[in-house]
Amino acid sequence: MVSYKITVKTGDKKGAGTDANVYIILHGKGIQTNKYALDTFFKNDFERDNIDNYSVDSENNIPEVQRIELWRDAYGLFSNWYLDWIEVTNLATNITSIFPAMKWIKENQRYFFNHIDTCLPQDDPFKEMRMVELQNIQRDYQLQVKVPGLPAQVKELPEDERFSFDYQFSMGLKSKIYREESQRLVMASGREWKDVEDVKSVYTTVFGVPQGSKTFNDDASFGRQRLNGLNPSILNLCSKIPKSFGVTEIMVKPFLEGRTMKQAMDDKRLFIIDLAILEGCPTVGETIMTCPFALFYFNDAKCLMPIAIQLFQKKGPSNPVFLPSDPEYTWMMAKMWYTLADSTYHQALTHLNFTHLMMEGICVAAKRNLAPSHPIMKLLNPHFIYLMAINSLALGSLINPGGSIDKDSSAGVDGHFYIIKKSMAFWRLDLHGTLPEDLKSRGVFDQSVLTGAYHMRDDALLLYDAIRTYVKKYVMHYYSADSSFTADYELQKWGAELVKSRDDGGVGILGVPNNGKFVATDQLVLTLTAIIYTCSVGHAAANFQQYDEYGAPFNYPYFLSGSPPKDKSPVTIETVLRSISNRTQLLQLMAATKVLSEKGTQSLGDFEKQLIVDPPAIKFVEEFRQNLREIGKTIDERNKKRKHPYDELHPSAIPNAISI
Repeated sequence: MVSYKITVKTGDKKGAGTDANVYIILHGKGIQTNKYALDTFFKNDFERDNIDNYSVDSENNIPEVQRIELWRDAYGLFSNWYLDWIEVTNLATNITSIFPAMKWIKENQRYFFNHIDTCLPQDDPFKEMRMVELQNIQRDYQLQVKVPGLPAQVKELPEDERFSFDYQFSMGLKSKIYREESQRLVMASGREWKDVEDVKSVYTTVFGVPQGSKTFNDDASFGRQRLNGLNPSILNLCSKIPKSFGVTEIMVKPFLEGRTMKQAMDDKRLFIIDLAILEGCPTVGETIMTCPFALFYFNDAKCLMPIAIQLFQKKGPSNPVFLPSDPEYTWMMAKMWYTLADSTYHQALTHLNFTHLMMEGICVAAKRNLAPSHPIMKLLNPHFIYLMAINSLALGSLINPGGSIDKDSSAGVDGHFYIIKKSMAFWRLDLHGTLPEDLKSRGVFDQSVLTGAYHMRDDALLLYDAIRTYVKKYVMHYYSADSSFTADYELQKWGAELVKSRDDGGVGILGVPNNGKFVATDQLVLTLTAIIYTCSVGHAAANFQQYDEYGAPFNYPYFLSGSPPKDKSPVTIETVLRSISNRTQLLQLMAATKVLSEKGTQSLGDFEKQLIVDPPAIKFVEEFRQNLREIGKTIDERNKKRKHPYDELHPSAIPNAISI
């Protein structure tokens, strides 16, 4: 007679616990035990987030349990059950087998979990069962284009993708606190601002003071925003001035420290941002959206300084080039109207489309085509946690007609969707989703350019390289030869669905290597690195400074009323004050961005879903974590020397996934 210890972890999701009867059979090589009911007298088993231990005896000695067979009935009022994992230990041999589940267990359906359970489909001894499981998953994970012209998403949120109870409760509680504080402040002081100091009155102890409010009309801070703010990936090295940009040599000569424009270009000190994509962008009501050019000079003090702004694409007398030498508040208004376009681009593209929406389609396709036991699915899963759930929540409350974006921004939902649709024609995984290639395409990859100032680039490259090294080791372990790629029919189906047109039911991602037909290590490594980087580092850079930026309406306006300046006449501070969001709008935006800026899940490499249990792969994970610790130390040392420290891409500050 042999005893087995069975440890069961129920998940931390709303409704995860069950009153149903749970049964298990243990399997070994050519041997199995009888059926056992997992039950403890006078105890409520399988409660949410609980660990339950059981001891069963069998005449069959399985030294190392290879597989478990599990099912439940529909007994009780609450029979649904979310299972995290099961461990089985043979107490005679003291060998423990781990069986990750991370799924809802449906009534009267038999589930088979294998020990380690990581293999390519062509090597799986239970191929038919694997195919049946994948077919069941595909019924729950269906792709759908919910808004014409936008990325494909999951048709309906599967149960397995819902927030944990604690995570959803925490998010809801924070939102309630910020809403109540907002209502109190509006009731106390009204909607309109009395003066500039009155704006600061909303930064109570509940909200805190956003970093962006600590400067006012400061050109150096404006330049730093372009490098290390929320939208650091649209700055380009300038090699020539576009014909539609009316800036001239004479205009900018006072700001080039004795250089000509050509000399500044040759020295790689001149930079440009062109937001033509916003031309024709719809707006809410009578508000106006700019589509500006901005020219920057990197000076001897290693500060990126704005030296010229044109607010619309067609040059002419009513669309002048604004300069730092213009009247103080006229120049400030030019910067604010530029920033309105920048913030709209950030929220619609850099944040929403290029991380949340693009990655959701990739995630759904992966879950549809890669079985849970596929090593690539195990690699990606920790970086997909809560992605579908947060997107589903956002589409229901933020990005819907009459929702927060309609209330708090000039562009509104229609404007955001307008530029997202435009971006679908050019965004490529192998360019915009691949950090080194993106930097090279903009002329800013070489660290001799913007030396000591482009902190986001410098820190992000360390992290990209760490992710790529981790991914390459992992891929090479499971694909020992190029023939493994072609034999892996699940991988090939995933690649095909990634590139398949959205009109035909695919994801429609551009720039997937070899058009999704993976035949070599470097193709798969590039793809996986881009996905993991975007879901972790890329999203962190675009997300976690939101309150610090958007909470300061002079610093990063998301809404402006009135009209952009059409000439260089002096502007009063009262005009500036009337142009920003009123108290109600600002507080609504502060409440939303405060929640979005708070990290609620574990740090990069510390996975919520520990599905990688294959010993060699565990070693790669540990090496990845060690590499991240070293990067953290490097960033700490860099920040000691930086006049303006940049903490946004410290590994400890980066979640594994787009979960907020």
